[in-house]
Amino acid sequence: MNIAVVGLGGIGGYLCASLSKTQHNVVGFARGVHLKKIQTDGLRIVEDSNSWSVKVNAQELEGYKGYFDVVLFCVKSYDLEESYKKIAPSIDSNTTILSFSNGVNNGDILRKLSDSNVLDGCIYILSHIEEAGVIRKKGKVFASVFGGDETATKILFKVFEEANLRCKTPTDIKTAIWKKYIFISAFATITSYYDKTIGYVYQHYKDEVKELLEEIGNVAKAKNIEILDEVEKALQIASKLPYDSSTSMYLDFKNRKKVELESLSGFIVAEGKKYGVKTPVMEMMYDSLVKR
Repeated sequence: MNIAVVGLGGIGGYLCASLSKTQHNVVGFARGVHLKKIQTDGLRIVEDSNSWSVKVNAQELEGYKGYFDVVLFCVKSYDLEESYKKIAPSIDSNTTILSFSNGVNNGDILRKLSDSNVLDGCIYILSHIEEAGVIRKKGKVFASVFGGDETATKILFKVFEEANLRCKTPTDIKTAIWKKYIFISAFATITSYYDKTIGYVYQHYKDEVKELLEEIGNVAKAKNIEILDEVEKALQIASKLPYDSSTSMYLDFKNRKKVELESLSGFIVAEGKKYGVKTPVMEMMYDSLVKR
């Protein structure tokens, strides 16, 4: 199969490196110094106790010619539509496409743009670009979750199994992606607001974290998605993560890059107002972060 991984950051880089060990034809799309380093030296994955490198077929997305059976979008949520438009000439209605971008409505966005087989999904991983050509993965956390069209789901599941990538295919994929979203939305917002790591905010601002989680859960409930039992689970997960674990949005704020504030924080504020659900903590932090 021809597989595209669009975006070789913390998520895409790890997936592309793993998939490149299989017999499939995998092409990773990146840009800038990161792309050039990968093309020259390959992609290196640094984990807690070991590191490994693999040669990958890394290209520029602009102007690429070729057909893909599967496309995995691992770009920031604000780049999803533009990335789709650039790769659209390389896919058709038989292609399976899936976004692992942060947020809960990426599948809906892609379905408005495409007649391909769109799956919904999310991924659990703590990883980021440590330097050009190098992806740092922290801790043992990893699980890809996806679902939708049954045939497409089975095909992708098999591919991930071949790459030794842990995956789950729940029947209720909408609830599943909200279960991930409640964690990342809350911690991305509060770590960015306080300019601190996950371990620090868990230790010093646990009550506010819990309030944020509950607000997100209440918004989901208004949309007929029951995830309030994830509040305590999210707190338990945070308590077990390495103290210096960061969220991608916090790192982007810290490095003065474009941030996913709208998909991770603004979305909850907007949906709360739409459904009449109060989100005072999220709204306060969102309003502050917008001004940075």
